Amino acid sequence: MKKILVTGGCGYIGGHTIVDLLENGYSVISVDDLSRGSLRMLQGIEKITGKTVKNYRVNLCDLEDTEAIFIENPDIAGIIHFAAYKSVPESVQQPLKYFRNNINSLVNLLQCAQTYGVNNFVFSSSCSVYGNPKELPVKETAPLGEPESPYARTKQMGEAICRDFAAQNRNFNVSLLRYFNPVGAHPTAIIGELQEKPENLVPMITQTAVGKRMEMMVFGNDYDTRDGSCVRDYVHVMDIANAHTKALECIMEGRNKYKCDIYNLGTGNGVTVLELIEAFEKASGEKLNYKIGPRRPGDVVEVYADNEKARAVLGWQIKYGLHEMMDTAWRWELTIKKEAEQIHLN
Repeated sequence: MKKILVTGGCGYIGGHTIVDLLENGYSVISVDDLSRGSLRMLQGIEKITGKTVKNYRVNLCDLEDTEAIFIENPDIAGIIHFAAYKSVPESVQQPLKYFRNNINSLVNLLQCAQTYGVNNFVFSSSCSVYGNPKELPVKETAPLGEPESPYARTKQMGEAICRDFAAQNRNFNVSLLRYFNPVGAHPTAIIGELQEKPENLVPMITQTAVGKRMEMMVFGNDYDTRDGSCVRDYVHVMDIANAHTKALECIMEGRNKYKCDIYNLGTGNGVTVLELIEAFEKASGEKLNYKIGPRRPGDVVEVYADNEKARAVLGWQIKYGLHEMMDTAWRWELTIKKEAEQIHLN
């Protein structure tokens, strides 16, 4: 069993990717300082897979502590790097915090990869690197736009660091995965997204439906789209997770054409905010209390992926549709509610 190091393994996408790796026969260790992640994720992973995953509570900005993981695990075959701060508004308010954390952690990790000969690397990037795209659907060859936030800038910089590093290291290969909008939860509803104050649309919808929020706001219905609301490409978190396993396998098996390759991870279908709400109401049977508000500054009007490359090169397939995205997200919200009620009773 090849051992994979997953950074940010106690976070949303990291946790679901660990499940996919374990189910595909890999052994996994996690590093997560728990500043944003939760050990609850690893407990859920154990329930789903029957396997215990060791987590190192290490801040990757500390080179010495990071190096200790590699010394203790000389058999690491590949790295999937999720560990980063990801709040767009927070990054606007505290840009230095984002540059320090997201860039230093990556540099330290690549330093250790070089020192300890780990040559297979997958970097968690984002469609935010495209800025406001000129053409739709967005292809990997699209020019990178001016970032809309310091968070997006750290993803552009991270990609550039990986590209430059790969160019200078003969045996090193990296895949840059640009996600569109990951949503949903594991089909068992044992793990999902843990956010007390989410900024993403789907947890806002489910929290409103469950009564955590009184109502939710749709920002603008006067855009030049089908129904006037913004268009995004929503993709199930387990489909995203599987793409990481496939990207890692591609480079470990030497099937990659380039030392640094880029893949869009989206369904290729644009869905409006109002269509998403309708899909949620159908999947859950709940009526959502929402109102239309003014446009929000910084919102891209319309963005969705051309995912042909990931399908052709990685053999990646979309297995979950919009109904499953909303259904799993809702069942996960109900799981959280039930647990909170039990704690309250005790």
